[in-house]
Amino acid sequence: MKRSLKSLVILVCLSLLMTSLVGCTSTSKQPETQKASESAKLKVGIVQIVEHPSLNTIRESFIQELDKQGFKDGDKVTIDYQNAQGDQTNLKTICQKFVSNKYDVIIAIATPSAQAAVGETKEIPIVFAACTDPVGSGLVSSLEKPGGNVTGTSDAVSAPKIMELARLITPDIKTVGALYTSSETNSVSVVNDLKAYAAQNGLTVVEGTVTNSSEVQQVASSLAGKVDALFSPIDNTVASAMPLVAQVANKAKKPVYVGADSMVKDGGLATYGINYTTLGQETAKMTVEILNGKKAGDIPVMSMSDVEIYVNKDTAAAIGVTIPEDVLKKATVFGN
Repeated sequence: MKRSLKSLVILVCLSLLMTSLVGCTSTSKQPETQKASESAKLKVGIVQIVEHPSLNTIRESFIQELDKQGFKDGDKVTIDYQNAQGDQTNLKTICQKFVSNKYDVIIAIATPSAQAAVGETKEIPIVFAACTDPVGSGLVSSLEKPGGNVTGTSDAVSAPKIMELARLITPDIKTVGALYTSSETNSVSVVNDLKAYAAQNGLTVVEGTVTNSSEVQQVASSLAGKVDALFSPIDNTVASAMPLVAQVANKAKKPVYVGADSMVKDGGLATYGINYTTLGQETAKMTVEILNGKKAGDIPVMSMSDVEIYVNKDTAAAIGVTIPEDVLKKATVFGN
């Protein structure tokens, strides 16, 4: 009886031990399989200098188009979006992380993001979006043949075209206040074009530069007291504070002509600009080419050719400006 009981105890212990071992084996295999599956996904890093509607539209339409092209986040690719909050140090840290983790491609939204990414790697493909002057910003040597590991989409706008629109809407303007960030090469490029146009057309440009968003309202107020109209290019710092600029300009009854549709939506009077949804989609298509094996440097930089007029009727009413009917007929209109 004692021997039988002893044998039974031994059998029970062996059974429990085997069950435990089976359970451990099953548990350990699952994470390894999951980990292998995760590592097999292509890694796409998106770095954005700051949150504002134009850049957000690019990012959102980029992700949607990538999904449409068969690269869904969480399925075939893993997308890591990082926002630098307007801080250059954050940009560098984010790009270093993407490089150290060996991402398959880096999407850099806006010129400062692209410059930071280019400074961290010559191997990982970089696709920039909304870089106004890729050559002047040192991102590529040529739009047609970028070379290296970089390509992307340009959101270059024409300061002369915007000013021609401005003179149709407010024909009496003589002085224009240029509100922009002195460290953003894309903004400097457009303001230089504005000054060249002004010199040829009897206008005077008064410059008001900022270094960060906290300075925008004060500089806008100073300019509004000196000029007939304000002008801001596709400037990330100004765009992020555009509602404040509009508030200042409306109080002073001065029109603000801008470089992006979102800046009109946020209170600017008008622009002759590009569609940022389309730009995001085209950036995604270029990225798909790279994920499928094409070299970034072999893909020409795309400059957006489709430009549209955008006007804000609420802003026009606030500053007492009547937008000509022939302009309204051609425009995308914000407000009532």
